[in-house]
Amino acid sequence: MKDWTCHAISRIEADFRRSSDTHLLKIRLPAIKNIYLYLKDESTHPTGSLKHRLARSLFLYGLCNGQIQKKTTIIESSSGSTAISEAYFAKLLNLPFIAVVPKDTSQEKIDEITFYNGQCHFVEAREIYSEAARLATELGGHYMDQFTFAERATDWRGNNNIAESIFSQMSLEPFPAPSWIVVSAGTGGTSATIGRYIRYRCYRTKLCVADPEHSVFFDYYETGDRTLTSNRRSNIEGIGRPRVEPSFISSVVDRMIKVPDEASYATIHFLKKLLNRRCGGSTGTNLYAAFQIMSELNSQNQEASVVSMICDVGERYLDTYYNDRWLEDNGFDIAPYRKQLEKFYENGVMGAV
Repeated sequence: MKDWTCHAISRIEADFRRSSDTHLLKIRLPAIKNIYLYLKDESTHPTGSLKHRLARSLFLYGLCNGQIQKKTTIIESSSGSTAISEAYFAKLLNLPFIAVVPKDTSQEKIDEITFYNGQCHFVEAREIYSEAARLATELGGHYMDQFTFAERATDWRGNNNIAESIFSQMSLEPFPAPSWIVVSAGTGGTSATIGRYIRYRCYRTKLCVADPEHSVFFDYYETGDRTLTSNRRSNIEGIGRPRVEPSFISSVVDRMIKVPDEASYATIHFLKKLLNRRCGGSTGTNLYAAFQIMSELNSQNQEASVVSMICDVGERYLDTYYNDRWLEDNGFDIAPYRKQLEKFYENGVMGAV
């Protein structure tokens, strides 16, 4: 069995060697002269999202812990992107994969999971944890449990993790150590990795986590109460949670910003004008918070760099976030936020909506 494990690890490592690092895009905002914005483009991974890194780490973690064997069925609770990436690696290792997903997961994400030979098991959103665990027990499979293991499966000290990659790519920029890195949280694994790496390398960079509506991470950060729950789930797929996930480590976060859903949607429409491409909703959440920080730094006449990220591709949301009828039917009026962002582009000030 160890021979198979070594073979599986080598296949994942070979796949990693074939993949170049993701780009760090420099975005110029004409009204802000001395503050530079960079976007880590995680949508260019083979499976189109930031979750590709997490899936690779979770597979290596499971393999090295002896939890994944030659015929193990892999099971995950996911709103979509993590399941797509895990389906990719399960196919690479010729392992069966079942994604336990909420019933309203976008068809685009479902199609991508099945493209990699994964199966979708549909349940109510509140049931994804318990049903994934039940299936794993019933089938003798391995529940990856991204919400518990994301913060520990990735080597936060380096090994080309996302934090090390960002600082390496920033090394020749005018302000190589960012004043702020702005990310959103789903599992909390990315913010944990970046926050720990910043401290490990003794950078003065601060970490901001942007949190969408109906997520309890922001309230937990403010109160320290891990028992907080919400009766509603986030409208921004992939980020925000109705409970405080084990992988969300608030002590490595310097600031949190609550972002209205309409602001997230307006930002990805605004970003399309800047990049001539579509990005997912969580990118809008990230960028709206990053724009707020840039506006504050600009008002203080600071010279700085701010880094955020493109989490996944917008083509997964053509029927939702980029569909005017869907926005209207769900009561989202993004016009005031689009106006706010246009003014920010013109004068560098994030005024009131």
